[in-house]
Amino acid sequence: MAMLTEEHEALRSSVREFAREVVAPVIGEFYEKHAFPYDIVRRMGAMGLFGLPFPEEAGGMGGDYLALCLTLEELARVDSSVAITLEAAISLGAMPIYRFGTEEQKSRWLPDLVSGESLAAFGLTEPGAGSDAGGTTTRAVLDGDEWVINGTKCFITNSGTDITSLVTVTAVTGTNPDGSKEISSIIVPSGTPGFTVLPGYSKVGWCASDTHELAFDDVRVPAANLLGPRGRGFAQFLRILDEGRIAIAALATGLAQGCVDESIAYARQRHAFGHAIGDFQAIQFKISDMEVRAHTSRLAYYDAAAKLLSGADFKRAAAIAKLHASECAVENARQATQIHGGYGFMNETPVARFWRDAKILEIGEGTSEIQRMIIARDLGI
Repeated sequence: MAMLTEEHEALRSSVREFAREVVAPVIGEFYEKHAFPYDIVRRMGAMGLFGLPFPEEAGGMGGDYLALCLTLEELARVDSSVAITLEAAISLGAMPIYRFGTEEQKSRWLPDLVSGESLAAFGLTEPGAGSDAGGTTTRAVLDGDEWVINGTKCFITNSGTDITSLVTVTAVTGTNPDGSKEISSIIVPSGTPGFTVLPGYSKVGWCASDTHELAFDDVRVPAANLLGPRGRGFAQFLRILDEGRIAIAALATGLAQGCVDESIAYARQRHAFGHAIGDFQAIQFKISDMEVRAHTSRLAYYDAAAKLLSGADFKRAAAIAKLHASECAVENARQATQIHGGYGFMNETPVARFWRDAKILEIGEGTSEIQRMIIARDLGI
């Protein structure tokens, strides 16, 4: 991939400054209180970050998907809760509306989503249907000019904030000619009767992001809330997940690089046996290996983003980037914690957050096992 444009470099620089000066000083307190950082989200909206990959005619910033990925990397270099809030809001929240919505749906929902005034959620995962997304049991029945929805979704990001405006859910709407489930996507506005946002989860990591289980009990929405053609919901969400994997790879790269940043700083200031611990080859080699992992992860997501932007088939590249970057993030977090010793086990240190945040990257938006399946199938084996 060619070197980044001046616009990309300027964006990276401004987001890096924002992350270090605005996010870093306060995010630890939000994290430990499991509180959503509304002011940070508002300020990201004012910067135009929620509209990055959308064209100006849609109210966006006219950037591209790489711009979003660069932003996620810089945010996650400091904190992953903030980064995943932005990633989910764009890739999983606004993007389905933009890609598959009618003009009326776009005009109603997109302005507030791309400005960051409101958030949208992506309701795919269910208690009994995680990696097997085709195992969806939530059902929607057409009753006159309304869909009646019943079912449950779990682990849904940005679904219960004060500014969440909608969740797009997959639901079984019938049976295909071959006997398989007909799965469609339907927009459910927040506050719709029968739509209940259950209490937030107590999570290992991403503690300053918003995650809930959702229940639908005879929820009625207009038939016009169908997103895209009936029966194409599963295919739509697979496309959204393919794109989202590049974004998650960028987020994982940021976490991996943040581990390098914190380890270098600590290795310079911490002394043992009369020397800064960075003088010892064991520490130097650990940090060198961490930098290699972060660097190769970055190259992988750059490659996937370049294929996406060129219109080429990017499915395998996205899976490779997501698999590699997430596993590198987990390993870098482990090594950064080791370098910090006892301090790395204290929650007030950034590396403790990195360690807690890293594991979910091997699970969310397709587990490592699913990525290996995608790669193998694409290779013809």
